[in-house]
Amino acid sequence: MAAGNHHRSIVWQIAEDYSHCEFLIRLPGYCPMPAFRDVIDVPLVVRRLHKTRKEARKELGISDDVKLVILNFGGQPSGWKLKEEYLPSGWLCLVCGASDSQELPPNFIKLAKDAYTPDLIAASDCMLGKIGYGTVSEALAFKLPFVFVRRDYFNEEPFLRNMLEYYQCGVEMIRRDLLIGHWKPYLERAISLKPCYEGGINGGEVAAHILQETAIGKNYASDKFSGARRLRDAIVLGYQLQRVPGRDISIPEWYSSAENELNKSTGSPTTQIIENGSLTSLCTDDFEILHGDLQGLPDTKSFLKSLAELDTVYDSEKNTEKRQMRERKAAAGLFNWEEDIYVARAPGRLDVMGGIADYSGSLVLQMPIKEACHVAVQRNHASKHRLWKHAQARQNAKGQGPTPVLQIVSYGSELSNRGPTFDMDLSDFMDGEMPISYDKAKKYFAQDPSQKWAAYVAGTILVLMTELGVLFEDSISMLVSSAVPEGKGVSSSASVEVASMSAIAAAHGLSISPRDIALLCQKVENHIVGAPCGVMDQMTSACGEANKLLAMVCQPAEVIGLVEIPSHIRFWGIDSGIRHSVGGADYGSVRIGAFMGRKMIKSIASSTLSRSLPTANGLIHDELEDHSVDLIKAEASLDYLCNLSPHRYEALYAKMLPESILGETFLEKYIDHNDAVTIIDKKRTYVVRAPANHPIYENFRVKAFKALLTSTSSDEQLTALGELLYQCHYSYSACGLGSDGTDRLVRLVQEMQHGKPSKSEDGTLYGAKITGGGSGGTVCVIGRNCLRSSQQILEIQHRYKGGTGYLPFIFEGSSPGSGKFGYLRIRRAVSRA
Repeated sequence: MAAGNHHRSIVWQIAEDYSHCEFLIRLPGYCPMPAFRDVIDVPLVVRRLHKTRKEARKELGISDDVKLVILNFGGQPSGWKLKEEYLPSGWLCLVCGASDSQELPPNFIKLAKDAYTPDLIAASDCMLGKIGYGTVSEALAFKLPFVFVRRDYFNEEPFLRNMLEYYQCGVEMIRRDLLIGHWKPYLERAISLKPCYEGGINGGEVAAHILQETAIGKNYASDKFSGARRLRDAIVLGYQLQRVPGRDISIPEWYSSAENELNKSTGSPTTQIIENGSLTSLCTDDFEILHGDLQGLPDTKSFLKSLAELDTVYDSEKNTEKRQMRERKAAAGLFNWEEDIYVARAPGRLDVMGGIADYSGSLVLQMPIKEACHVAVQRNHASKHRLWKHAQARQNAKGQGPTPVLQIVSYGSELSNRGPTFDMDLSDFMDGEMPISYDKAKKYFAQDPSQKWAAYVAGTILVLMTELGVLFEDSISMLVSSAVPEGKGVSSSASVEVASMSAIAAAHGLSISPRDIALLCQKVENHIVGAPCGVMDQMTSACGEANKLLAMVCQPAEVIGLVEIPSHIRFWGIDSGIRHSVGGADYGSVRIGAFMGRKMIKSIASSTLSRSLPTANGLIHDELEDHSVDLIKAEASLDYLCNLSPHRYEALYAKMLPESILGETFLEKYIDHNDAVTIIDKKRTYVVRAPANHPIYENFRVKAFKALLTSTSSDEQLTALGELLYQCHYSYSACGLGSDGTDRLVRLVQEMQHGKPSKSEDGTLYGAKITGGGSGGTVCVIGRNCLRSSQQILEIQHRYKGGTGYLPFIFEGSSPGSGKFGYLRIRRAVSRA
């Protein structure tokens, strides 16, 4: 409806035409169309074979024992070159739609333009292509494994994917792996499948018969509903069908509910899966889901699968990796499989704009990423809790009998220098009748460096005790599994904290809003872990939504809305490989410098105000207009640096701030910098002007960025958005929070943007900036949402590796925050005979 009059008239013409339809002939794997009351289901429509597999191979000169894949894309990216190493050894590939000028490696065979593809599909061992009704139906009919790549803005894709998975016929390939030639694992996985579709494949004949019967007067239509009524239904449901920008979504819930409301049902296996609640029913073989919904998230499905396999690991102990075996074995003993388990999920975040200005009250724009942390929690009475041997010995030594214990297993300990398990008596969190102080807890977790990670998880319990007065009288078992990479500036710590607190709250029946969970988790990070971060990380992890930017004013945490990412714009994160930590000295010193600057500005404003007020004898030292006095008064009591506009800052304060100051000198004059989470070192010199400049100008940049996102799509829009990212990046560097790796990545983006190919065509990449706390970590890139941009991101990845030896991790895609996900309450399904 936003496409203009010409297109709008076409839409209405189509709607009018459809309103006259008497009935719908529907194929398997259909996208539900609830506006049609009279539906006739037919089998798959499949083109007939002209030759047998043996005849087709003989004509091609390929023996039966050679593995053959058919590349069926109907057009390939411009300039994309197929390489010999893309295929496993001994394989051959048939290429459909190759141009006459395209040169192919010896293990790729160019097919003639008029080649009859059904014969060649049936003669192959698997197919690599994009999803469509034709390719899916022929893959199922010929029992051919289908390696497919996602197809953006193709509404039918989720339903066809489900049908492929249901009949064990599909393997999804990441687009990046297609482009770089990482085909081998997908092809080898595909030929291990055993497709099992046994349904009819004569849908064309059945449909022809229906049409013939209709033509001679047989009436399939119902008189119950008029064409106008169907048109109204189609329009109402059509509005709901509008796509969310991006493709990281599963089947929308309304698809199944709309059909149920009309009391319709079919015998299609795909529909049964959808109607049982997205992909939930696929997991009920292992767990009964008593509350919540998987929401089609593949990582949640994988987490539940790993949970289901724990008792097998516990019994067999078959694992080649010693460290992994230890954590899996420990996890296997965590849970009582006859009791409920609560699962929460929280994603990391990509800092699009705002970054370190959050602690100064800035507007920030943050995107929850695809990678997330899952936490499973179970509570048991202390007498029924299965203890680890050393915990049992500890309790026996105390001679108090069973007391509540916290036991945590963290997956992925082999990737970093930390222990895979942690346990403590919950009484260790008590000092008499009161919870211990945060400072004592910080020292408690810092005793053993390999156990310090537990502060992020167990610290949530102490914060709930301290801030909300929650009593924990049962033992608690926790399993933490995070896919958010550590040290890359994408809030791995916030995702762990938010997922842990959400799962604990669910297990104990606590109703805490996502915003409050975020604020409580910030206390964990600030006071127990000891990292002086702002609240934007936790807020995004808790309150974010997939494919939207969370807009928040950090004063302290006011979510002002969710900003749709326009469909023509895309964000990526590229990891520099330089480990980032908000607990590092640089981040803390920059924060201290910003708070020092705020204190100095308030002091300057107070002095100006005192000179402007009447004295005892009635004289006024410095005449000011009334409105100027009001402004100075506000600046004398400035709560957040970001509430000072750039023009006021430049006019009155910028030149009066020192470049730097010794901690001792500052304390002598100003006593305190009024930041509860950092401490000034008297012997250290702190930079002041640059850290104070940054949030004042960053807040302005973020506001401009947000406004530009909603403006008319144009090259100028993207150029302006990119320029704001670049300005932010150099402001970080001025504060001392840059790094060689992130600077190199930003330069590579600039080279792509201003290179000859980009100038001769429409630009694709437009800007980049360091993210989060800086000093390494990840760079955020903005570009046009198109295939060429993805290719350029991959090229940057490989150029960076060539220059540094490190292959960056690329963050792409988005997922819901913990509040949108809610929680799962699950119980092990009773074994079937």
